[in-house]
Amino acid sequence: MENISPQLTEKLRALENWYAQRQGSIVAFSGGIDSALVLFLARKFQGKENAIGVISNSESLKNRDFQQAKAFCEQLDIKLEVIVTRELEDERYNQNPINRCFFCKEHLFHDLTDLCKKYPGFEVLSGTNADDLGDYRPGIDAAKQYHVQSPMVDCHVTKEELRSIAHYFELPNWNKPASPCLSSRIPYNHTVTLEKLRQIEAAEEILNSYGFEDVRVRHYGSYGKIEVRKEELEKLTLLQNEIVKKITTLGFEKCEIDREGLVSGKMNRVLTNL
Repeated sequence: MENISPQLTEKLRALENWYAQRQGSIVAFSGGIDSALVLFLARKFQGKENAIGVISNSESLKNRDFQQAKAFCEQLDIKLEVIVTRELEDERYNQNPINRCFFCKEHLFHDLTDLCKKYPGFEVLSGTNADDLGDYRPGIDAAKQYHVQSPMVDCHVTKEELRSIAHYFELPNWNKPASPCLSSRIPYNHTVTLEKLRQIEAAEEILNSYGFEDVRVRHYGSYGKIEVRKEELEKLTLLQNEIVKKITTLGFEKCEIDREGLVSGKMNRVLTNL
């Protein structure tokens, strides 16, 4: 275990104190590093019986991420509950308005609040970090509505600091690329359907099979657009014909490479024009 800076040591103490003041936690766990660290620290500072991870195996979650989340909890001896939120059945969600994430989180936090009856006195926690407050994240409004707590926000932990703490504790996913929900690959006001989500997931699995880990396949109805890290564009170009041929068999009329490379949150650019 490597040493960490005095600043991070201080923030880790603040986090320990934050958890110590609370009886137990129900953590909205997605398998990503943010919620993984929140869950790990709940387990560390509050004990196994008082730290419950909850993941929704919904249509917009990659099966790969779901399996990795289960493995994470098994490896670290963390209690995990699996629920199924049905946001795709909600027209407010599947019509894909710019605040789609609010309706997704509303379903999730409603179900987690119900789970509090099983664990009286426990609080619902999210993986929101200090940097998220400066981004467009409608889900944060849903969290406020359901009084969801965010230890990383309260203790002023940034995304970079969060990863450093996870690395310090040697969490298996400390450097896992961000993996937003599959619906985020579909432009706003384009309907979210199960068919589209399955096409996106299968297309990204094809890219993963060629060694591209951090990827997005944006779904523009009749065609798809591939994003990989900018430094991997040359490699992708060499494999373009082979990969595109496989992806188009999934139901896309055509598929092209986004020469700008991967940019997280690219679909949010349209919001500046609204």
